[in-house]
Amino acid sequence: CTPQQSNQMEGVLLHQGCLSAAGFGVPVRCEAAPRVSGATSGARARQAAPVAAAAISGLNRSPRINCCRLSRCQPRRCLATAAMAAVATEWQSVSGAMAKAKENKKVAFIPFITAGDPDMDTTAEALRRLDAAGATVIELGVAYSDPLADGPVIQSASTRALDGGSTLDKALTMLAAVSPEISAPVVMFTYYNPIMARGPDEFCRQAREAGASGLLVPDLPLEETDVIRDAAVGAGLELVMLTTPTTPEERAKRIAAVSQGFVYLVSVAGVTGARLKTEARVEGLIASLKKATDKPVCVGFGVSTPEQAKQLTEWGADGVIVGSALVRALGEAPSKEEGLEALSKLAAEISSAL
Repeated sequence: CTPQQSNQMEGVLLHQGCLSAAGFGVPVRCEAAPRVSGATSGARARQAAPVAAAAISGLNRSPRINCCRLSRCQPRRCLATAAMAAVATEWQSVSGAMAKAKENKKVAFIPFITAGDPDMDTTAEALRRLDAAGATVIELGVAYSDPLADGPVIQSASTRALDGGSTLDKALTMLAAVSPEISAPVVMFTYYNPIMARGPDEFCRQAREAGASGLLVPDLPLEETDVIRDAAVGAGLELVMLTTPTTPEERAKRIAAVSQGFVYLVSVAGVTGARLKTEARVEGLIASLKKATDKPVCVGFGVSTPEQAKQLTEWGADGVIVGSALVRALGEAPSKEEGLEALSKLAAEISSAL
């Protein structure tokens, strides 16, 4: 295949026919090569699609195929990417989950919790319960000492998690254990420092292998996203971008153009935290952003009740993101079980409102 034969799919350069010589009639991404390894990845692929299983099992014995004129195209990597694409299509693509919600005429419910608050076992159970409550996508926050986009509730959750020994490695281990049990794709929500400390490529590879499908980095401006975007795409993660009420219209268009999965519209000029009501200007922000992109527009920051969620759907939001209210319900309850019950109840109420 040549660049002229390529298709543009979800913002990633794909090439038709790169596997035809090997007998795999599926589109593949030539330039990005997520690592397909481990029993979990193999098992999921075999469950998700025979093509994926065949690609994985044949990685180490497939001959080199002169399939593409792009200098970075490597057939073995194409096979790996095809396998991951087939798996993601079935069980964990953020874009796929959003498309399915739209197809079913549902507004996406996207809950957020902090990994390790109050502990990793409880977080794992919370992920299961959010999935059971109808979450379309789940955001999993990495506990961080300086969460500049977060208000008191999520700051406190991070502090509790860190005091309890939460680390990035523990969060990834927990996610790897629970991800086979949930159908909603998981977006890792983390500030850039943990990514920089580990290295973008290694961070994204480990997140993807643990079962994450997307990545959201709130303290990284558009102009500084090239490195992490390359690493995310290379690992098979979708990079979600944020716009705010103070983002100029032209800049919002540029952000929407490169955001993957959905566009995150911050509803307030401030930090996360439950609000009593949603500002009326959010309706205009949704309308303006939807004129600039055909990607799903999901609204977060300040959404805490079923009534607010329903209001946002009436204003045209494609998804509603709820964080602080759920984090408080889970992390500030008298006991872990009471926290899980409160989380389940609120999640079900909000999901039903959508």
